Amino acid sequence: MSAATHAFRDNLTMLRRNLLHARRYPSLTLNLLLTPVILLLLFVYVFGDVMSAGINGGHADRSDYVAYLVPGILLLTVAMTSLGTAVSVATDLTEGIMNRFRTMAISRASVLIGHVIGSVIQTLTALVLVLAIGVAVGFRPDATPVEWIAAAGLMALVSLALTWIAVGIGLVSPNPEGASNIGTPLVMLPFLSSAFVPVDAMPGWFRWFAEYQPFSPAIETLRGLLLGSGIGTRNAALAVAWCLGLTLLGHLWSKARFNREPRR
Repeated sequence: MSAATHAFRDNLTMLRRNLLHARRYPSLTLNLLLTPVILLLLFVYVFGDVMSAGINGGHADRSDYVAYLVPGILLLTVAMTSLGTAVSVATDLTEGIMNRFRTMAISRASVLIGHVIGSVIQTLTALVLVLAIGVAVGFRPDATPVEWIAAAGLMALVSLALTWIAVGIGLVSPNPEGASNIGTPLVMLPFLSSAFVPVDAMPGWFRWFAEYQPFSPAIETLRGLLLGSGIGTRNAALAVAWCLGLTLLGHLWSKARFNREPRR
């Protein structure tokens, strides 16, 4: 059997291990899902009329704000779910499982790849659930089949990028609680983006950061795809560039940390 076949088999084994672990212990994923779902319901039913009046020049129409809000909530869900990956990796590390894997005759990369692919699959499943809740509260996407495929690809790409960063966070954390704390800034970024309000409504000193940080271009691109309103070349290019850059950074960081000497 070739080395590539061995590596592929090891990747599948690690993927299966992580999916089984998530199925048997779903509490972490469910707890992380609560935040975006609660925020979605809160902003729709408590702040919906006020926020819609703000983005519509004084005319309150909750359905308009629901259409604006849901794409941002979807990418917030990606960020929240990636935090669970950091906690899961830190748990494996502190319990000695990572060190045990290092001594086994398996592809070393498969240990991390199993976490990453498993997390992306869980994230896409969570996104389907949140999108269904969004539809239930009034979200009405107007995307063509091609735009739906592009939107799914974008969400998968964002998930891949954030998951690799989360794996690095888990590997540098002293324990699962530390991983949760270190990963908090990653989860806060969607709140500082165009997820809830347009960047044009933000103070001028803050607008530049909100417009060009990783989440705003991705949210605007996803919003354009789901609503059929056009994505804008700049937003799409920035979103893809951020995703590819973060994926590469996270991969190199995680690989370097994993290949270091085991903790004593």
